[in-house]
Amino acid sequence: MAELSFACVDVQALPWAAGPTLRFRLRITAPADVRVHALVLSCQLRIDPRARTYAESEAQGLDYVFGAPARWATSMQALHFATVGATVPGFTGETEFDLMVPCTYDLEPGLGKYLHALAEGTVPMTFLFSGTLFEAGPGGVQVGRVPWDREAAYALPVAVWRELMDLYFPDTAWLRLRRDTVDALLRHQARHAVPTADEALTALLAAKEDGLCPTPR
Repeated sequence: MAELSFACVDVQALPWAAGPTLRFRLRITAPADVRVHALVLSCQLRIDPRARTYAESEAQGLDYVFGAPARWATSMQALHFATVGATVPGFTGETEFDLMVPCTYDLEPGLGKYLHALAEGTVPMTFLFSGTLFEAGPGGVQVGRVPWDREAAYALPVAVWRELMDLYFPDTAWLRLRRDTVDALLRHQARHAVPTADEALTALLAAKEDGLCPTPR
């Protein structure tokens, strides 16, 4: 079967999707004389946090993910970003296609906390490919597997990630709360005539700092 190579050449924040989506532009290269009828891919995206350095302000945010910097040698492990599938139409030699990757801004998982902590630079990513290759052969179409060792490295600009989040969640972030916590917060808002959850939490945090924080009921 043909030896394929993969590369990521660009990324854009998709502005009008149903949810936050990054559009990665991928390039596939096959031997010049090979006709690929189709390619069914599974692509796993992984973040390699050890492949970059971090400013002091970023390190403070990463404490919630990996612990103190002194522990990073053992605690800083790869983060799963997404697993998506794609079908690539036939081509000869080389082709490019768009890989749509849905994203989340949920700050509960370590991935969300990690990306939220980054202020600048790039996010070191690795694309891991597998799938099925349909290739033209002497007796017709041959079917083979894309080897598990096919991969591509890419540096996702932090600015693109922030642009994506600002498109869908301008000046906001998401937290997951237990239902009884939400009920208590809503009762607190009603009792104290606080119009938004943001204002209620801001006031409660300020009171906590002053040692005056009441327990929401």
